[in-house]
Amino acid sequence: MSLWVIGVCLICGALIGFLGGVLGIGGGLIAIPALVLLMDMSQQLAQGTALIMVLPTIVMAVRKYNQKARIDRRVAGAGAIGAVLFTWVGAQLALGISSSTLRISFAVFLFFVAAFYVYRIVKPPRAAVVKNEVPGRSAPELTPGRSAALGVVCGTLGGFFGVGGAVLAVPILTAVFRLPQTSAQALALTMIIPGSTIALVTYSWAGQANWWIGLPLAAGSLLFVPVGVRIAYRLPERKLRACFAAMLFATVALLIFEA
Repeated sequence: MSLWVIGVCLICGALIGFLGGVLGIGGGLIAIPALVLLMDMSQQLAQGTALIMVLPTIVMAVRKYNQKARIDRRVAGAGAIGAVLFTWVGAQLALGISSSTLRISFAVFLFFVAAFYVYRIVKPPRAAVVKNEVPGRSAPELTPGRSAALGVVCGTLGGFFGVGGAVLAVPILTAVFRLPQTSAQALALTMIIPGSTIALVTYSWAGQANWWIGLPLAAGSLLFVPVGVRIAYRLPERKLRACFAAMLFATVALLIFEA
């Protein structure tokens, strides 16, 4: 691989890491369509390669989020256990279907998540009833058991799509359990670290991960994750959600264009 390609990967990784830190997504949702469109990779290979970049980026983002506000380790640990058990199942399902089918499924999933975020943005807020709780009615407690159940769903999706577990977890944590956006992002990313490791091993074992591309992306990403996390804590809730939804719609458009 030429030095020019390595340089481009470093720059792209820096941009992806910055956006991932702001939006709390690890950057994989941006990297996957970019690898499909620019590197002409299959959907499975793009997902496996993106995981090489995503995993260290997630670890860095969680560390920075935890410095801002402590993450509930019991809840996060329970979610991580649930995710680990089902990530391998999702990855095996993804490796057994065609690239085009997986790509369309990915686009449909992201569209509905983005549509939900638009609904959350335009929905009139009501007075908050608990400190640090987003506007709305009294929220159910996020127990380790509920976190584990959420981890099962997110782990399956994370294995199937290579990324996506945190994308599903964040709107559930904000809408159902009324966590602030940044707290939901921090908890969701913490939950998917073990599962993402399982997914990376599974994709790599199947030959669906390009480490020569993934490692420079990871190096560039790690440099700018802290900057993105700092900005995330300065953005108002509605603007952060709007950025999240806009990024998802843009990703859907790219995937449909490629399909």
